[in-house]
Amino acid sequence: MTEHTFRKYDVEMDEICSELLRMGGCVESMINDAIDAVVTGDASLIDRVKENEKEVNKIEVAVDERIATIIALRQPAGIDLRTLMAVAKMLTDMERSGDEAEKIASMARRLHDDTKKFVPEIELQHMSKAVAQMLHDVMDAFARQDSVAAAAVVRSDKQVDKEWKSAMRSLISFMIEDPRTISGGIDLLFVARSLERIGDHSKNMAERVIFMVHGADVRHQGVKAAERVVREGT
Repeated sequence: MTEHTFRKYDVEMDEICSELLRMGGCVESMINDAIDAVVTGDASLIDRVKENEKEVNKIEVAVDERIATIIALRQPAGIDLRTLMAVAKMLTDMERSGDEAEKIASMARRLHDDTKKFVPEIELQHMSKAVAQMLHDVMDAFARQDSVAAAAVVRSDKQVDKEWKSAMRSLISFMIEDPRTISGGIDLLFVARSLERIGDHSKNMAERVIFMVHGADVRHQGVKAAERVVREGT
């Protein structure tokens, strides 16, 4: 390739990575808005989540097409090929995280549309902040090609799983003790489950960052395996 072609190729790679980061910013905002809507019932937040979900879908399709084109025309190898493969997989996890945020917004509308519905009081904001932070951290790790930070995201998913189980136990207890909370409790169970899934998707993306940096596939091997790969590769 000529020097001009090399420069154009570098620009194309940078733009693909930038679009993934922009997508991550949209999804992070969706999570925060959706949980705020659960707490406040603010319809404008729900509408904003749904608009951002459309934007996330557009980015996914556009970046997928760009990745296919660059692989076909440039035939990348090494870290560039791993980066494109990682981005392609991360797009799916990011889009699904957006879908989960949209589900939370839909639950917020259900919870607040029926003023007679009795909703149990349960703290989900800490869990939502934790998964939003996971998403933020994995995007930062991707931008800096920081596998140590990515491994930390993989580990933090364990805490989110614990919070999901705690929320589930609390909600079940509420519903057993007071049947009036059953309808609202079920909706909040779906909210907590969506947050837990966003945590899973963030963990998946962190594993892709480790693959991108080290060329090692740590999926389905647990956090200790991910940390070992990072430790041996640094």
